[in-house]
Amino acid sequence: MPRTTRYAAADLGATSGRVIVGRVGPHDLGLTESHRFPNTPVRLPTGLHWDLPALFQGVLDGLREAGRGGEIASVGVDTWAVDYGLLDRDGALLGTPHHYRDSRTDGAPERVWEKVSPQDLYRTTGLQHLPFNTVYQLEAARDSAQLAAAESLLLVPDLLTYWLTGAIGAEETNASTTGLLDARTGTWSKELTDRLGLPARLLPTLRSPGTPAGTLLPHVASYTGLRERTPVVTAASHDTASAVVAVPATEPGFAYISCGTWSLAGLELDAPVLTEASRAANFTNERGIDGTTRYLRNIMGMWLVEECRRAWERAGLPSRLPTLLAQAAEAPAFVSLVDPDAPEFMAPGDMPARIDAFCERTGQRRPAGQGAMVRCILESLALAHRRTLHTAARLADRDIPRVHMVGGGSRNELLCQLTADATGLTVVAGPAEATALGNVLVQARADGQIGDLPSMRRLIADTQNLRHYAPRGTTAAWESAAARLPFEHFEHFEHFEQ
Repeated sequence: MPRTTRYAAADLGATSGRVIVGRVGPHDLGLTESHRFPNTPVRLPTGLHWDLPALFQGVLDGLREAGRGGEIASVGVDTWAVDYGLLDRDGALLGTPHHYRDSRTDGAPERVWEKVSPQDLYRTTGLQHLPFNTVYQLEAARDSAQLAAAESLLLVPDLLTYWLTGAIGAEETNASTTGLLDARTGTWSKELTDRLGLPARLLPTLRSPGTPAGTLLPHVASYTGLRERTPVVTAASHDTASAVVAVPATEPGFAYISCGTWSLAGLELDAPVLTEASRAANFTNERGIDGTTRYLRNIMGMWLVEECRRAWERAGLPSRLPTLLAQAAEAPAFVSLVDPDAPEFMAPGDMPARIDAFCERTGQRRPAGQGAMVRCILESLALAHRRTLHTAARLADRDIPRVHMVGGGSRNELLCQLTADATGLTVVAGPAEATALGNVLVQARADGQIGDLPSMRRLIADTQNLRHYAPRGTTAAWESAAARLPFEHFEHFEHFEQ
């Protein structure tokens, strides 16, 4: 009789973490959340940091809960990208890892470009310029005592995996976000580390998704109650890479939007696009499963709405998302629009005031009320999705048949419909838990439970609840809105938008 097997996915996002148990069989794929815990950054005298020990404790507690429901075949970890911890020669963590939204990288990109031009960086790494990329964080830490004492650099999912297993390695989908990996060869670029004067010894051996990372350490197995030597499998540890694994596409050429705190919008390609036009449009080439390239652009997604909600909650105003979305659906269209990637929206703070200031600076009316502000954000995101996907298709010389929206944002019916309207393409929404599903399916394939990537996606399409949003009306209103939207930070985008 075909077996159904249980796998544990430790899936950590920018605001919370959870451990989810995936149940996988020949015609069965389901998830159960075992434990959820907050991810609350802490501001110390040295800046904004992640509380990694607390997050690791959350993972341990989640694995203990997961094991109470039956045997766990293996464990996999995925998290956000770019941030890292440093280990000394004894394997001890040096300090508390910085948060990518910390201001310590101010001025660091310019110092890196004095050694290696943006054009040379892109030709090697294919990486979108973001001021918090790992290479810029390392430049910011160049003279620190911690970097001088370090023997290994582990990105966050690799650090959690190390604490589970005692084994050091660097998973390649996340390594590709550092700005130190060669996009063509998939190996660390010694030329870059030499030119930048960074210690290459810090960069661990690379691991591919689906390969063994190790087994649970005895004290971890004892605490969690999982069997001794439970395998820890290398997941596609960049959460977006796991989410793209779980895109339920049954035809080639699809576009995807992994929508949560960030919107990651793009295409899955067989090879990177390293042209000057691609660099100027600020597209990234990150590695995906099975040697694929995630050709995409980061857009500052639902972060804007969540920060507004936090500000309204502090002010004693209504902040429930369903209520705000209902108000947004009734608000007038295209009254005001913002560039989601404007630098003033990056840090935590009073987002409604910042949006008001942006509208005033660009000669627009301020949103009149909470519903109008949420409408402003969602229309702006839909237009950012439109521009990003249309440009990706042009730069990669691809036609897009449809858009798959996965992640928490796929539950947002208004955003899904606005994205369909803006792009003129059908949007297939779901699964919302794409990251955990991708993590689990990579483990299941390593266990021999499922075959190739198309088989994984077919199982998701057959078992998950998906919703379809067809474009409504004409495109004239969206074209007019796109023409006036102040995309100040899409690099030289207007040169390529026709």
